[in-house]
Amino acid sequence: MKILRHLKVPTGDILIVEGEKGKLELLSLGDYGKDVNLKADCLGLERQIDSVKHTDLLPLEEKWVITISTQYGCSMNCLYCDVPKVGKGINATETDLIKQVLTAIKLHPEVESSKRLNIHFARMGEPTFNPNVLDATKWMYTHLNNEFRIHPVVSTMMPKHNEWLKTFVHTWMRMKNRLFKGEAGLQLSINSTNESERNKIFNNQALPLKNIAKIMEGIIPNGRKITLNFIVNGFYEINPEILQEYFDPDDYIIKLTPMHRTSTAISNYNIPNGIDLDTVFHSVVYNHEKHLKEAGYDVLVFFASKEEDLGRITCGNAILSGALPEVEYEEVII
Repeated sequence: MKILRHLKVPTGDILIVEGEKGKLELLSLGDYGKDVNLKADCLGLERQIDSVKHTDLLPLEEKWVITISTQYGCSMNCLYCDVPKVGKGINATETDLIKQVLTAIKLHPEVESSKRLNIHFARMGEPTFNPNVLDATKWMYTHLNNEFRIHPVVSTMMPKHNEWLKTFVHTWMRMKNRLFKGEAGLQLSINSTNESERNKIFNNQALPLKNIAKIMEGIIPNGRKITLNFIVNGFYEINPEILQEYFDPDDYIIKLTPMHRTSTAISNYNIPNGIDLDTVFHSVVYNHEKHLKEAGYDVLVFFASKEEDLGRITCGNAILSGALPEVEYEEVII
């Protein structure tokens, strides 16, 4: 796979590559480790975090994160995401998906194995529209899992106009439970328990919570629970009683994350340059965590450093949309 552009940012690499249908974007990243950027009482990480300072990353032999695109662009037009600026969501091929991962691995020939290789289907596109994700993941398990213990994760907003959504989700969960013996993830982007707010956030493209719950009926996760992700920005409702109605705490874990400073988010939420979104996040997130825990949910509170957020490696970003890192970075000459 030909690399068209290569940006080295503080936590790793952003690559623009030539796929079979055009340009794709992927990330190869190191991780600070859960002791730095995660508060999760259920994991014994009970200290309160005020901010995450950029620090040494874990060796890639310990943890490596590769985030790939499942589509060329995206058609969902979520309120906080720059990816739709790239173009419509045209499915990447199975070869595209596999070669993105292999291209990222080849950046570090000195790394011959990794105890945890997270493969996130989350850079560009809505993965549940693309059945090639399922076949490519099986290929990765067969061909990579001996040296690189892969942990694939699908992140989806559960689109309402996908007639194959239930088939995709149930197939993915069978792979998680049986093939990967629990070592795979499914993250549902929920963001609010208020349906009017959700319609606005997701451009009226996401299923209502009751329909999501109907699709998820009969699924019991092996290993890590299914993640319900919420962007916490002080605007949206997170009502534990509504979540209890649809999502059993025995099977679902809540992840609370800050809104990232994409150009689309800044525009749609009228965020002034002087506003620190981390400060907004901290002002409300622990109150949400408290009430969710009281409702019986395990809760993960994730924090990004400014080097991650302004380095354009967080969710909702895409260099192909015209954005560039706002931290020190190096453009590698191809």
